[in-house]
Amino acid sequence: MAHGPEWHKSSYSAGSENCVEVAEGMSVMLRDTQNRELGQLGFTAGEWTALLRALPAN
Repeated sequence: MAHGPEWHKSSYSAGSENCVEVAEGMSVMLRDTQNRELGQLGFTAGEWTALLRALPAN
């Protein structure tokens, strides 16, 4: 039986109406909570790490 990704709200979305969900595994996937039907973006672990490092710390 195939299992889908386990999505969780990103910690970067805390307290905001503009939320994204993240699924982590062999790759990292990101989707808009309010528009899940539009699909998701996929990242390798290295790409995801580079993205998080590039985000402002506030």
